Amino acid sequence: MLKVAVSKKYAHSLPAGHRFPMEKYDLLPDQLLYEGTLRKENFFEPDPLDFQWILGTHDKEYVDKLANLALSQSDIRKTGFPLNKELVEREIQIMGGSVEASLFALEFGIAMNIAGGTHHAFTNRGEGFCLLNDIAISSNYLIENGKANQILVVDLDVHQGNGTAQIFRDSTKVFTFSMHGASNYPLLKEKSDLDVPLPDGIQDREYLDLLDENLIPLVDRVKPDFIIFQSGVDVLHTDKLGRLGLTLQGCKERDRLVLELAYERKIPIMCCMGGGYSEKISTIIEAHANTYRLAQEIFF
Repeated sequence: MLKVAVSKKYAHSLPAGHRFPMEKYDLLPDQLLYEGTLRKENFFEPDPLDFQWILGTHDKEYVDKLANLALSQSDIRKTGFPLNKELVEREIQIMGGSVEASLFALEFGIAMNIAGGTHHAFTNRGEGFCLLNDIAISSNYLIENGKANQILVVDLDVHQGNGTAQIFRDSTKVFTFSMHGASNYPLLKEKSDLDVPLPDGIQDREYLDLLDENLIPLVDRVKPDFIIFQSGVDVLHTDKLGRLGLTLQGCKERDRLVLELAYERKIPIMCCMGGGYSEKISTIIEAHANTYRLAQEIFF
């Protein structure tokens, strides 16, 4: 069974100008239920993650400031959200969602988190709508508990996974692969284990060929026993922040390539959603829903 983490709704509590990045997390489960891709039993509400596992990835000083709402105004601006108790509580629940989804992936082959993909959070700070890094926390949880020995992070969001790259800079157990817009945010990029920078306006065929040429040899070389897939849909040509040229079908084929490879190689995979900022919310929902449709088609 496909298990999917859904955290508490939050968009409604934000000022109007800050709701847009969060609305999709509230709308996507409803769409998946409405069309019959998922049933209520597919969803679970995760528990907040114990701080022990957050502190295994993030600096205590930063976590304490976050928990006590004591970040500086400059640090708050970098996150893109107004800091409040509800936001921090939801972020901690999202971390729990990705950890629990990773455990379900070990059981069923694949599991998803409607939220997550918070790859811009560093050990000591948040950036770009990311306060804590669920990719890194989940990876460290799996390794620490003997659930995985070699993790491959496949980050296909249009923005480089700079926080994840920084956290695992010296790790031999987590390999970070980021395929992202070369001239997009962040301006100053970190060094992933493998970065594939993309030119503005790249189209479906060239993008998919590049992914195919890099990912399959990478899996052969790294030999991961677990994959974390950051499946941001800000690669679409309609995205207000993306600057790439992918169609909805191209984005779906991107996901198919990743999910089929994991299925064929019998590598458990946890998928987290990442970014998506197309003008029409329906486009964002459709692109994300494709990932879930493919998961059901390929694995179940």
